[in-house]
Amino acid sequence: MNELVPIPEPRGLPLLGNIAEISAKPIHDFMRLADTYGPIYRLRLGGKPLIIASSNALVNELCNEKRFRKSLKTSQSVIREGVHDGLFTAYEDEPNWGKAHRILTPAFGPLPIRAMFSDMHDIATQLCMKLARHGPHTPMHVADDFTRLALDTLALCAMDFRFNSFYREEMHPFVQAMGDFLTESGHRNRRPPLAPNFLYRAANEKFYSDIGILKDTANEVVEARKNNPSSKKDLLGAMLEGTDPQTGEKLSDENITNQLITFLIAGHETTSGLLSFAFYLLLKHPAEYQKVQEEVDRVLGRNPITVEHLGKLPYISAVLRETLRIHSSIGGIGVEPIEDTVLGGKYLIKEGDLVIALLEKAHIDPEVFGEDANEFRPERMTEENFARLNEQFPNCWKPFGNGKRACIGRPFAWQEAVIAVAMLFQNFNFTMYDPNYQLEIKETLTLKPDGFDMRASLRHGMTATELERRLAGDTNSLDDSSAKAKKQQSMPDSKASATGKPLSIYYGSNSGTCEAMAQRLAADAPSHGFRASTVAPLDEARQNLPQDHPVIIVTASYEGEPPSNAAHFVNWMQSLKGNEMEKVNYAVFGCGHHDWAQTFYRIPKLVDSTLESLGGTRLVPMGGADAARSDMFSDLDAWEDESLWPALKEKYGASDSGDTAGLQVGITVEVSNRRKATLRQDVEEALVVTTKTLTTSGSAKKHISIQLPTGMTYKAGDYLAVLPLNPTATVARVLRRFELAWDATFKIQADRPTSLPTGVPISARDILSAYVELSQPATKKNIMALAEATEDKPTIKELEKLAGDDYQEKVASKRVSVLDLLERFTSIALPIGAYLELLPPMRVRQYSISSSPLADPTMATLTFSVLDAPSLSGQGRYVGVASNFLGELSPGEKLHVAVRASAAPFHLPRDAENTPIICIAAGTGLSPFRGFVQERAAMLAAGRKLAPALLFYGCRDPEVDDLYNDEFAFWENLGAVQMRKAYSRATDKSEGCKYVQDRIYHNRADIVSLWPQGARVYICGSREVGKAVEETLIRIYQEWVLENMDKEISPEESREWFDNIKNERFATDVFD
Repeated sequence: MNELVPIPEPRGLPLLGNIAEISAKPIHDFMRLADTYGPIYRLRLGGKPLIIASSNALVNELCNEKRFRKSLKTSQSVIREGVHDGLFTAYEDEPNWGKAHRILTPAFGPLPIRAMFSDMHDIATQLCMKLARHGPHTPMHVADDFTRLALDTLALCAMDFRFNSFYREEMHPFVQAMGDFLTESGHRNRRPPLAPNFLYRAANEKFYSDIGILKDTANEVVEARKNNPSSKKDLLGAMLEGTDPQTGEKLSDENITNQLITFLIAGHETTSGLLSFAFYLLLKHPAEYQKVQEEVDRVLGRNPITVEHLGKLPYISAVLRETLRIHSSIGGIGVEPIEDTVLGGKYLIKEGDLVIALLEKAHIDPEVFGEDANEFRPERMTEENFARLNEQFPNCWKPFGNGKRACIGRPFAWQEAVIAVAMLFQNFNFTMYDPNYQLEIKETLTLKPDGFDMRASLRHGMTATELERRLAGDTNSLDDSSAKAKKQQSMPDSKASATGKPLSIYYGSNSGTCEAMAQRLAADAPSHGFRASTVAPLDEARQNLPQDHPVIIVTASYEGEPPSNAAHFVNWMQSLKGNEMEKVNYAVFGCGHHDWAQTFYRIPKLVDSTLESLGGTRLVPMGGADAARSDMFSDLDAWEDESLWPALKEKYGASDSGDTAGLQVGITVEVSNRRKATLRQDVEEALVVTTKTLTTSGSAKKHISIQLPTGMTYKAGDYLAVLPLNPTATVARVLRRFELAWDATFKIQADRPTSLPTGVPISARDILSAYVELSQPATKKNIMALAEATEDKPTIKELEKLAGDDYQEKVASKRVSVLDLLERFTSIALPIGAYLELLPPMRVRQYSISSSPLADPTMATLTFSVLDAPSLSGQGRYVGVASNFLGELSPGEKLHVAVRASAAPFHLPRDAENTPIICIAAGTGLSPFRGFVQERAAMLAAGRKLAPALLFYGCRDPEVDDLYNDEFAFWENLGAVQMRKAYSRATDKSEGCKYVQDRIYHNRADIVSLWPQGARVYICGSREVGKAVEETLIRIYQEWVLENMDKEISPEESREWFDNIKNERFATDVFD
């Protein structure tokens, strides 16, 4: 027998133990602690010891029913207060458990489940019709609607009872009571054992009131059946009429009530979670989404789904299995040993100890599923692969529980889910309502996405009426009147001359730049005789590109991939093979940065060329904006004026409106002296905890600690998006220039698309601070608009020169803003509304998070340089909007933030014990690596053994800007990292190395020794640093080949080697 070792555990508090480690999201906390302490650890929650096991090897042992049995020492012990001896919460030795299990299991056999198809179809039809009638502009609250679907399906199929959840605004009282009951059950289970009961009087009263609602609902179902007897062979019939084949006894009325509540809770909570997670994952993975839709179209076509179709949808089944692997609706299973036993060959578990098999972690064990275990890859869950995995790694997939206590309703849930997915994909296209949504998980008894909304658009040009007929089985064409109405809807507007000819504008945008450009195009359209009938994310054009009017697409690339709200469109477009676009007339404008030569304009070019190859008509050559060369909005203006609008006017016969080409005033502003604050909706409110300056002189570099909003989570290496405010001094300049009082209030009315709040009074300071970019370089069109707002001929002449040959040298390169020009040319009489219309909307800025959630999951830190330098225009100083906003914050102040996931490769390797890392940074590029090393230090403190880590860091001087020097020294002593520094102004203190690339070459032997061990390389810094580091690594490779293989290779061969492994073992995060 192996020597026993103690189970790791975090240090606790007297009496309370580790209760401070657990929040309202215990599964999330268990996952975090597993990352820190490894595959097994112990917690002491007051007087309740708890062991967490999270590797497949350990979970496999825990599933051995000869050694372990289900434990009710979890929150199920509290849930038992509401459902007593229902199947889910009964003890195994309770007579009612065996009796109910034997009576009810036959009701979930293959034939009874098959017979439930029509009832499942009935409820799924109700969901489809709700989405069709509400339309794509009404968000589908995913978890809520799938909860309605699952509750109503279970009630109708199993009990012949209709909750009619889709016919009421509010959820049925049972749902609210159930959610509150489950949440409070979790809270009660975590109460300190010595806490006096009177502190929880209100919660206790609510808890028992909710139990009363659950029982009343169950009794209502039973009474409805008793008053209206049915010959239906359903679950309720089995409860009322069935007899136990072993004892000959029936279930008591009290136990029937308990079983009904159990099934209503467990049966619909888990299925709604499965469907919600499945749609989230499919929307995040366009290729897999496309495969589901292709399978549905191949098997069903446009015919109604039948029960025979269900076995012909293997990819949907693989998607559902993979969804349950990554996000099981139940996060863990509680078991306890039947007698003292040893787990994993070395951990003693005593009889009665509560052990949680943490499925949410075990299901992503890289020993089973590989290094991409976190990735959504349904192919690994096809029938053949699924069988192989379970044979090779027993108990590696346990979302329905284990053994005789596993969910007996699995076949029911599976059929219901397959029907729902197939019907929804057959009839709708789905997109994220908020393309920037990052998954947040709500924990009760089960897990579900929180705050996840979708848009649902009917496919095939269907109307809601046509869908209703098709779902009812009528596949004939529409009648004449309906078809005529549909034809009229698609005809051009007969009043086009008065309102402008329609065009559609679609954008692919992560940071907001392309979206702002799309809004700019829409705002400019009326002056050229057009109107933007659609301004929407590019994904909304999937299978829906207009054919009767022009389409304009504005999109960027992100590391060569589509933006998050364009990925489904691009994937769909690439799947087409014929002339599907022959009636589409389009124009494409791309955004990019030429330093990324290999992926420069990749997606815009792909869209442009693919649409043409599919038969589309290109209206004008593709336009482009290069962020490295000029102001991007100026490039857009030039493309509009010189190419787009002239071509559209020629083809569609539009004429300019009465608006002038330069000065467009589509916004009118009422000014009053009342003040009203507003809140931003796209981010959440966070709290500044601490701030400090990290440098002693020169350009200031700062640190800020931020308490995240409840429920917001991140990984080391992720970004924090910050919605800044314009500097107070810049806002004051605008107020002075337009002679506005400090408490002036705007009431904005707009006759064209705008990102400004309209129709309500709002403080001028709020508008100027929060809604518009005041410091963006003026575009050529901006300058011409200013020229039209003055009658002073010298001013006009000077502005025309600035908008012409002098633009690049005197405006774009010097970042001269509209405000700078207004202050320079005082004769310009520009209305405040016209000024606001010239400005792009305020956008978020992303900063690498410089902390790890393993240190504190509620906190994130940022490390940033404050940009405050003499303006290149010679007019005062140029102040960075976001860095100065952050730099001026003090503890206790609020800001608006959102977590943005970094590229998948830019995270620590999952196998931290065996995969070395090499991190390279300069300046504040150190940010993510502070988080990496902090995370490694937490792992080491928990007793983990880690592979080596090197950190190459360049700065100016150890006495000036050696960021976090003391922290890194401590972590180096701990063994979390080995530091290699370069000081550009103190080379004598960095072994003669001036820049970080010099230090890399100096210590190349360290890199060469780690490379064969599978080391991952991470680079963060400016583009110049990134290029220099790449060249140095290529040089090292060339020398290694010469020394070890005795041959010389060309620079091209070396570059090819680097490019081939770049996405596998190199991860870069570079910035301007």
